[in-house]
Amino acid sequence: MTIDYYNRHSREFFSATKDIDVTPLYEHFLAHLPPNAYILDAGCGSGRDSKFFLEQGYRVFAMDGSAALAALAAEYIGQPVHHMAFADIGMADTFDGIWACASLLHVPRAQMATIFQKFIRALKMGGVWYLSFKWGTSDRLVNDRLFTDYDADTFSAFVAQFPTLKLVKWWQTQDLRGRETSWLNALLQKQP
Repeated sequence: MTIDYYNRHSREFFSATKDIDVTPLYEHFLAHLPPNAYILDAGCGSGRDSKFFLEQGYRVFAMDGSAALAALAAEYIGQPVHHMAFADIGMADTFDGIWACASLLHVPRAQMATIFQKFIRALKMGGVWYLSFKWGTSDRLVNDRLFTDYDADTFSAFVAQFPTLKLVKWWQTQDLRGRETSWLNALLQKQP
């Protein structure tokens, strides 16, 4: 259902998101990465963030569950974007960083732990993972899209079940598209 929405509205979503300035979010994430880091852009959408990371000299594996968005993003960033679901991630100890900006929020709560395990496995030891969710505690269906919300307490409690993940920090931001929405942003690190 959510993927169908993005396939149907891919051009509209691409146009609405490709020019959003998320520099403050990049700064939190990139401060923890080595030069020439390999980044998984998980749910890359328009390709905006992949394009920025590539321009900064990072290597990027971009993926999206929407075939239509993956095609638009590939054209935009000038390299292949893999059409795959989070459940299809099978890499191990591959990425220095994972960027999941407003993407995991579409994973059903009942599947979140399984998806987290796949991301943890894909991350190198010491690697960092940025992710964001709409602020709240509900599971909602809005315009044919599922949203799984977290606030600081529910997210911290969820992350605590993964012993190899350290919650480096979390912070709250307002919506960068000017909507009346607050966001939970978090930075995680994989540890022994």
